[in-house]
Amino acid sequence: MTEARAVVITGASRGLGFASAVRLYREGWRVVAAMRTPERGMPLLREAIRRGGAAEDPARLVGVRLDLTDPASIAAAAKEIEAVVGAPYALVHNAGISAAGTVEEADVELWQNMFETHVIGPVALTKALLPGMRAAGEGRIVLVSSAGGVRGQPGIAPYSAAKGALERWGESMAGEIAPFGLGVTVLVAGTYDTDIITDAGTTDDRDFGGPYARLHTTMNTRGRFAMSFARPPEKFTDGLVRVLEDDRAFRRRGIGPDASILLAANRILPASGMHQVSRIVMGIPRFGAMRDGVWPLTVAQRAMVLATKVLPRPVMNRLAEIATKRAAARQAAQQEGTGNG
Repeated sequence: MTEARAVVITGASRGLGFASAVRLYREGWRVVAAMRTPERGMPLLREAIRRGGAAEDPARLVGVRLDLTDPASIAAAAKEIEAVVGAPYALVHNAGISAAGTVEEADVELWQNMFETHVIGPVALTKALLPGMRAAGEGRIVLVSSAGGVRGQPGIAPYSAAKGALERWGESMAGEIAPFGLGVTVLVAGTYDTDIITDAGTTDDRDFGGPYARLHTTMNTRGRFAMSFARPPEKFTDGLVRVLEDDRAFRRRGIGPDASILLAANRILPASGMHQVSRIVMGIPRFGAMRDGVWPLTVAQRAMVLATKVLPRPVMNRLAEIATKRAAARQAAQQEGTGNG
């Protein structure tokens, strides 16, 4: 029998990494699941695999401790990977953290942590594993990016900057390792229902009472609406399985309809056009609209102002009553959910 090909997946304890580890194990791969706390994450992985009906084979699912912000942890993980599976066929850089807040609000420490997790740590792990992969003469390195890596997105500048750097690193490396039979794929992930936003390690520096409150309020509302259309992480793995069979030197591919549309628009529209699209989608006021402390009204607020001019007072009073009751009901539901959690 042909020995199963080995794949290393970082960030395998949750979200896209977790789903990818389960899927590739079921597809017959030898999976090295790299995570900060294998003692907590590996039992969950094994349980998910059992629930899916796959036969258990301890030799095909290996947990490795990895902290991408700790050089010693990276070096130890690379040695353990080589000791267990030798040179892996594929290395999937999926581990990531998220943060919300403007450039003015975000601490420099957050920027450092973001780049260590998304760029510096993955580079160090790749450097450690590349000699063996290069000697094997085949393999693929997959870098999981997002919309923030395609275009700089407002409100998440550290994340966008790190993902953009990740993509540029992948493009550079592809030209260097292609002659040795190795390829690079950048996967631009769309909106998936993962816990990266709600994870305890996520940083939220947004000040809803500060100068950027108008932006945060609108972007938060629209972001929550977009998340209502999020796809399950398992859908992401369909694309991952396909790209691991790719034999091109470099490929950049959107996983999910929103990511594919963004990539297509980015190729067609100039930078100024993409900036305006992003501004409109996120509900950010036009250039100069907030000078001198002005608070521009949202579309909904403008509609309410117009309604007060057109509708009779009794009707407005009734609508206000209904709105107040609904707001109270929503607040009660949120408090109940918090209490249950």
